[in-house]
Amino acid sequence: MITFDPDTLRLRVAELEESMGEPGFWDDQQRAAALSAEHSRLSKRLERYERLAGDVSDLEELLELASADGELDELEGAIGPLQRELARLEEAALFRGEFDAGDAVLTIHAGTGGTDAQDWTEMLLRMYLRWAADRGFRADLIEASPGEEAGLKSATATVAGENAYGILKAERGVHRLVRLSPFDQAHRRHTSFAQVIVSPLIPDTAAVEIDEGELRIDTYRASGAGGQHVNKTDSAVRITHLPTGVVVQCQNERSQLSNKLTALRILKSRLVELEQERREAELAAERGAAQDIGFGSQIRSYVLQPYQLVKDHRTGFEDGNTQAVLDGRLDEFIRVYLLAQAAGKVG
Repeated sequence: MITFDPDTLRLRVAELEESMGEPGFWDDQQRAAALSAEHSRLSKRLERYERLAGDVSDLEELLELASADGELDELEGAIGPLQRELARLEEAALFRGEFDAGDAVLTIHAGTGGTDAQDWTEMLLRMYLRWAADRGFRADLIEASPGEEAGLKSATATVAGENAYGILKAERGVHRLVRLSPFDQAHRRHTSFAQVIVSPLIPDTAAVEIDEGELRIDTYRASGAGGQHVNKTDSAVRITHLPTGVVVQCQNERSQLSNKLTALRILKSRLVELEQERREAELAAERGAAQDIGFGSQIRSYVLQPYQLVKDHRTGFEDGNTQAVLDGRLDEFIRVYLLAQAAGKVG
């Protein structure tokens, strides 16, 4: 059972404020930044709760008046926003991981399916960018590698907002598309796949050690979405971490140095995520549970032909309005998964 405890939240905010008021608080800047970020995050959550409680109280008064006048229809428009806000509060109570409250790195790779898979990768990128905008998150495209004919071979974006990583973790895995291929002259039904990887965006100050001797750094001329110097200079940077095979790219900055620094930060994020996945796999093995994270897992199918349905295979949640989902309506899929995960029903 997931509960939201405002009293405990108030106590923690008070503790943080006391710590922040101590002399020498900023002497340890890394600790101070972490506590300040936690204070800001919890204060916003408490404000949201208090605002919601006030709105519910107002709605109860309106309900009494409307019941007396027989005009209940007018209240329907006010109930929807309150339900969505309540769902957000419930969702926020789920995030207790070390990086859950922070920003995220979203990477999408085309899988099996050729040009269709590359087109599917671009469709997924659009879906997540729209979802982020609807949530009020900031999404910045870091890299997009065009396919030979259409779509994208890969794309990477950072997503900034409260609990961005905790929320987007629900999207890790393989996403499957079934449709009539626009690239098949016979217009046959094709199945294509894309891999979604989500990593916590590690702060620049994070102590993640990388041996420079384990890196291969390549520069190339940016193409597609990118900075001012696209197709003019070799400003784009690709870094390969040889021990793990992790490859990151950045091409959105104007200078090669800036792209390299961004790529190194994303590489650190990916390495932290690999360690997170390793720990989760060990815990799952101890519990005897099947792992459904990481490479090779198919978490969701988007069927556009012969019928219209998006289905999450982990929870069984479905939505028949495929266009709305592809336009970014993902919150319910994410919420159902997070609640199931908290209840121990999924890995």
